[in-house]
Amino acid sequence: MVKHQPLQVYERQLCLSCITGVYGCRWKRYQRSHDDTTKWELLWSLILLFTFCLLLVWFYFWWEAHNDYNEFNRFLYNRSGEWSDGTVPILATTAAGFTYIAFLMVLALCHIALGQQLNLHWLHKIGVTAALLTTIVGVISVNQTWGQEWDVIPVSLQATGPFLHIGALAAITALSWIVAGQVARSEKTMFQVVVVLLYLSVLLGLYVVPLYITSPCIMDPTALKQRPDVIGHQGAPMLAPENTLWSFQRALQMNVTGLEADVAISDDGVPFLMHDRTLQRSTDVAKVFPDRQLNDASSFNWTDLQQLNAGRWFLKDDPFWTVNHLSPHERDRIANQSVCSLEQLLKLASYHNSSVVFRLRRPPQEHPCHYSWINDTLQAVLQSGVPQSLVMWTPDEDRAQVRRQAPGLIQTSVEKQSPLSLHEKGISRLLLRYNQASTQEIRNFSQTNINLTLYPINEPWLYSVLWCSGVVSVSSQAPHILNKLTYPVWLMRPKEYCLMWVSADLVSFAAIIGIFIFQKYRMSGMRSYNPEQIMLSAAVRRSSRDFSVMKEKLIFSEVGNGVGGADELYADNGYDYYTNQGISQ
Repeated sequence: MVKHQPLQVYERQLCLSCITGVYGCRWKRYQRSHDDTTKWELLWSLILLFTFCLLLVWFYFWWEAHNDYNEFNRFLYNRSGEWSDGTVPILATTAAGFTYIAFLMVLALCHIALGQQLNLHWLHKIGVTAALLTTIVGVISVNQTWGQEWDVIPVSLQATGPFLHIGALAAITALSWIVAGQVARSEKTMFQVVVVLLYLSVLLGLYVVPLYITSPCIMDPTALKQRPDVIGHQGAPMLAPENTLWSFQRALQMNVTGLEADVAISDDGVPFLMHDRTLQRSTDVAKVFPDRQLNDASSFNWTDLQQLNAGRWFLKDDPFWTVNHLSPHERDRIANQSVCSLEQLLKLASYHNSSVVFRLRRPPQEHPCHYSWINDTLQAVLQSGVPQSLVMWTPDEDRAQVRRQAPGLIQTSVEKQSPLSLHEKGISRLLLRYNQASTQEIRNFSQTNINLTLYPINEPWLYSVLWCSGVVSVSSQAPHILNKLTYPVWLMRPKEYCLMWVSADLVSFAAIIGIFIFQKYRMSGMRSYNPEQIMLSAAVRRSSRDFSVMKEKLIFSEVGNGVGGADELYADNGYDYYTNQGISQ
């Protein structure tokens, strides 16, 4: 007698196969398991979670540090002597690593949601380890060489904090689907209590976080002060070579109220504009004076300096990725730029009634002007004919003597001091990096009649935060970008923000309650079915749905010989064909 016994009817599970296959190389049905995850795999899951969180912070740091990319590239140049955009490989590797780790995190959450055992493949473990170690090395390197840049995170949170909170709230609300499923599926009371308490702790923390979020942009719009003045830092260095006459002219076309420059003194006592210690990066000194290309810039006399081209390097290196957007006329002007003297800058500023602030670098000790550098620079300012009220004088050396000879100069400090100390020294302006002054300090300086200028401000979000803080002026390498900003990127009344986050919390809480109730009902409904009912239901619907049927075995049994049916045959081999699982011994 021949019996046709179907072993089992399976619905296709392509999605599940892809999830378990990509995550742990478990493509076959028999390779998957609903058993508890081993402690070793739980450890790797925690390592994956830690790597994801670390990469998230690392990625956010580099995203917000865009304001200071040029500063980072200068630092690399000073160490290597070669100009390159070092942020490109860092951003590329960070984006690739974060995408990879985030993808594994999504797969791990899918495993948990589907009740599958976590089993990360060894290749992925190598990838996670590489991503973790690379990020740790990057964090340590930045901390040792560019540590001040970490301040960009708390500063940027003043602009992004309210919106990051909403995003985190949406993520934790979506995560409740998995948490509720685990709680409803588990039969261990202790596990349920621990998971629920842990989840509620995180949720409660997110609900009250807005109480600790502070942003100057959460304010009454009527209290918003005048738009901060923009000073062209080295002119408009994103559109023209830094510290050249054309760069300052481009900045003036962007309606800046002031110009900022870096000043050195030539061997024959002429103050000229140069940021670096040498001329190698921003001139063609390697071509004109190859034997002197590494010499200090102040060791050249003014006649030698005038022979150098200070524009072609900009077209070649394209430090801000802007050359392709320049017109042929602009490229011609750039290609013919020469080293600019302080006198030329002052005359240009005087013609446009624009203020000037410059940082003066003292020549080396063997330089002829090492002791007379203050007087030489002051004489150049006085001889230029520029009104003294337009010049901000920053050197602290011999400040009393400078004040006697030129009482009209605006005394400016580049070192952070208390308002009382500044007033005692007769200083009315302060020039600081943006991370050196908090919102409260900005307001204190304003109340004590100290005009504060912060630098470098190149991003609209940072300019908006400082605008709302009440800063008087900013120094920017991107005046063409800030010029377009006529109102802060966002501004919200305190009551509006309170309504926003309370509403978000209520919607989140209601959604979470609904998800927990639905998951409990769903899981209890699944427990009400036994294998026979599932088999019968599948057999009834087989004609109308697309099923993959496991191959049938022809079981030959002779009734006279007492050979049993399929049930007995599989039972003898320790296999339950209804559940497609082995029977534990």
